Amino acid sequence: MNFKLVIISSLILSSCSTVALEEKNAFDLDSLDENRKFELFLSDDWEKYLSNNPLFATYTGDKRQNNKINPNTVDHFFQELESDKTSLAGLYEIDFNKLNDENKLNYKLKEFSLNESINSKKFPTYYLRLNQRGGIQSFYETGNRLVYSSSQDYFDWLERLEEFTNHINISLKINKEGLSKGITQPKMITKGVIEQIDAIIDSNIDTNPYMKVFLEADESILTKSEKKDLIDNAKNLIENKINPAYVELNKFLKNDYIVNSRNSIGIKDVPGGSEYYEDLAKHFTTTNLTPDEIHEIGLTEIKRIRSEMEAIIDQVNWDGDFNSFLNYLRTSPRFYYDNGEDLLDAYLIMSKTIDPLLPKLFTVFPRAPYGVIPIPAESAPFTTTAYYNSPSPGRPGYFYANLYKPESRPKYEIPVLTVHEAVPGHHFQISIAQELENVPMFRKYQGITAFVEGWGLYSEELGEFIGLYDDPYDKFGQLTYDMWRAIRLVVDTGMHYKDWSRDDAVNLFIENSAKSILDINNEVDRYIAWPGQALAYKIGQLKILELRNKAEKILGDKYDIKEFHDEVLKRGSLPLDLLEYYIDEWINLTLAS
Repeated sequence: MNFKLVIISSLILSSCSTVALEEKNAFDLDSLDENRKFELFLSDDWEKYLSNNPLFATYTGDKRQNNKINPNTVDHFFQELESDKTSLAGLYEIDFNKLNDENKLNYKLKEFSLNESINSKKFPTYYLRLNQRGGIQSFYETGNRLVYSSSQDYFDWLERLEEFTNHINISLKINKEGLSKGITQPKMITKGVIEQIDAIIDSNIDTNPYMKVFLEADESILTKSEKKDLIDNAKNLIENKINPAYVELNKFLKNDYIVNSRNSIGIKDVPGGSEYYEDLAKHFTTTNLTPDEIHEIGLTEIKRIRSEMEAIIDQVNWDGDFNSFLNYLRTSPRFYYDNGEDLLDAYLIMSKTIDPLLPKLFTVFPRAPYGVIPIPAESAPFTTTAYYNSPSPGRPGYFYANLYKPESRPKYEIPVLTVHEAVPGHHFQISIAQELENVPMFRKYQGITAFVEGWGLYSEELGEFIGLYDDPYDKFGQLTYDMWRAIRLVVDTGMHYKDWSRDDAVNLFIENSAKSILDINNEVDRYIAWPGQALAYKIGQLKILELRNKAEKILGDKYDIKEFHDEVLKRGSLPLDLLEYYIDEWINLTLAS
């Protein structure tokens, strides 16, 4: 070998290695700078979001704007749109390819969130804020959910109520404008809102729902003088500002709005409504499924679940047809409590029965506690069977149970409803997301409906794994809830995109589920007021089930349902395509281990 050649080759190689090392170091530094730049962007954008949303900020424990509420003006709607566009432009200044893997996920989720928010503002939704399930007539519920840890917190809420009076006046103005443009809620939705406002106006001042926070104020953090001042000022505010503003709004709703608004129930019947619904279908499912495709999925699921229900009817040796069995479930006293206290106790007992069974399904558990409490009496007649409110600093999560007319709320719904709203459903998933470490703040509070509600519905099926449905009637209750969400796909698309009447929707429920007539009517009215949202549950559940079945089939002996569940929840709320990407990645890594 030519020694001189070896020396020259070595020098060349050394030189190339040095250049490569310098280039690598420069790239690493550049990457580090890009990651830092991105993290600073997220931090600044979060601060902007809190500044623009003072109520949400309070829920997160940030009380810098504790006496402010979010504006409800049309101008603010478009200011939020411009703010989102500015944020998206700032995001696109970040070089995605230079980010580490964690920040690539953060980038995708932030991009998804901003695009969804921008797209949601293509339609003038401010004209459709009237809603019997919440809105201008139920702002008092916001105060009931806040944490009061100092006397200042109570006085801040009083200031917020002062500001809220203007919201009522703005709502009147916006709904007048919507009426002139033909963009209104259906008459039947407005009727529920009117009844709720009437209940507030007609109440005695000491039972007015806006007084609850002050009358029940914690005397361990307030002096007697402070509490008296709060109560006196609140009464004065309600009697002289809030109630008169409600009276004016309700006068318009009764005399003009409900008279001249639409009789139709579908969003397709307002200008641009069909295109808006197509966007809503994509938004709530995080897929490209069309309303027609979703409708067909619902019909297929109804057929599948109906066959499982009929198997249960055979198991209990029922001497009659399907409809007679449903009628028996709706009318037999054995399935109902005769008072709300016993119904609430049953929910409490069920939640504590489930808690110790969860190690069979999970290795990671939320730290936040949860409670079970009644839905406020003022809104209970107009709302659904239950809902969940997430924890915030100093406040547990709450599963709200509807105790109105307990004779219409069957016992066989208690197990399935508890696993959905509490554990391992919403409380589990949302609390784990909020407790994620080393993620940007927006990730902890990102609630993608297809994932959140898909997980809630998926959790209902998990009752099988912990023996909740050993009684065939409880199993029928679980199937009823699965059927309920399948029917949602059909009736929501039917009413808003096709030519279904309200009776068509109600009858599909009556013919295929054991839901009570009261619940069925409240549910159908909910879908009318909130187009598209009902599509998220079943589409999300089917995707999670599909991924679980795939993992079990591919991994075989390496499959562990606990690991699967931890993998699904460990990143917080995700669009369904990203969830599938990460589950596929986990399957491949598990196979290789």
